[in-house]
Amino acid sequence: MLSLSAREHIGSGSFSESDPMEHPGFFERAGPFPLAEVARAAGAELGPGADGELLISDVKPLADAGRGHVSFLDNRKYLPQLANTRAAACLISPALASRVPAGTAALVTATPYHGFARALQLFYPDALRPKVSRAGSTVPIDPTAQLEEGVLIEPGAVIGPEAQIGRGTVVAAGAVIGYRCTIGRDCYIGPGATVTHALIGNRVILHAGVRIGQDGFGFAMGPQGHLKVPQIGRVIIQDDVEIGANTTIDRGALNDTIIGEGTKIDNLVQIGHNVVIGRHCVIVAHCGISGSTELGDFVVMGGQSGTVGHIKIGTGAQIAGASHPKDDIPPGARVGGTPARPLKDWARELAVLSRLAKQGRHAPGTDEGGSET
Repeated sequence: MLSLSAREHIGSGSFSESDPMEHPGFFERAGPFPLAEVARAAGAELGPGADGELLISDVKPLADAGRGHVSFLDNRKYLPQLANTRAAACLISPALASRVPAGTAALVTATPYHGFARALQLFYPDALRPKVSRAGSTVPIDPTAQLEEGVLIEPGAVIGPEAQIGRGTVVAAGAVIGYRCTIGRDCYIGPGATVTHALIGNRVILHAGVRIGQDGFGFAMGPQGHLKVPQIGRVIIQDDVEIGANTTIDRGALNDTIIGEGTKIDNLVQIGHNVVIGRHCVIVAHCGISGSTELGDFVVMGGQSGTVGHIKIGTGAQIAGASHPKDDIPPGARVGGTPARPLKDWARELAVLSRLAKQGRHAPGTDEGGSET
């Protein structure tokens, strides 16, 4: 899987601000707010012993949260992270409230994911309408953008405030580079492509119509309707990545969506929020990768394959075309079918079905199509 250094850096030698941890961010954060106010906004009750005056400064995932942060748990799969969290408070269901560790206040609610969405709206009120360019501007390149010498901007392209673009990069006609985005050196941004909430390394190719950094598909579902969850993460694309026409890569919800160095992605691929793709992977056309899935290095996904969310595909694994893993895939495995299983097992199943079909066609009392006569 991606190492810590790969998660934290766009790539060696990237143009300016190459460490995304130093980036000023794409959203303005409100607060801090007393814990009692956070609980009210989230529709939660303070658990026993919780200090309602404690100041909360941000919303973070369980694994990343520290003092002054509120987190949430809505999936039992992450109970081990809850046990080790350093969060000041956690939105959690009544059934699991007793599992909150000492030092973390329980914010008890029947719908923790809804509470998480409302807490994000409290801290990031502008996240549902993020900035791309300056309202009312009549110039295509914002005066605060930083372009190195040798950048080529074709007619109709728009470069937003505080964007940075490295030398030798071409931004083709009609492309949009949004607020505070960073594009490395010797990149090509194709016609009509849009890049928002993204940090991109060197020698990256985005073909026509690529969409980078739009909202992830995040909703807190409920019988009264579906509450939109603000998406405040980013997209990080490392060096030497190529992304095919009309492919879409959503920004993360809290963490970043990451595309590893040297990975090649074909046309019409959908990559969901918080996905982490390793180095030198090959993703063929019409694939869909659901949110929070992680791919190791050198993974190959055949055309029209796809994954469910929150699984891990090990380094060197190969997924056959039109196949769909629903569980973790070990490193080096070759799988096929729906749900995906080891390639040899899938091939044997297909062979058995083929033999049964042939036997049925030649059984007494059936015509050539296998129907009864």
